[in-house]
Amino acid sequence: METYLDVILSTDGEKASVIHKKLLEMGLKPTIGEHEYVYKWEGLADFDEEMELIDKIQKTLKDTGVMLKFTSVR
Repeated sequence: METYLDVILSTDGEKASVIHKKLLEMGLKPTIGEHEYVYKWEGLADFDEEMELIDKIQKTLKDTGVMLKFTSVR
């Protein structure tokens, strides 16, 4: 299972390189193509596990000015 993350940056927010570093520290990997980052689960994650990951990402990027979009594929 994979959870993809799309990041929309603000010109008034944190630098892209800082956002990138924070996402890497949380275990996300950069991708080339339709999405910017991916989190690869070991096996299938349930809804609560996905919400934990999303909450963690939101907390880490709070006040950085980014907008996020998540897509999970089983």
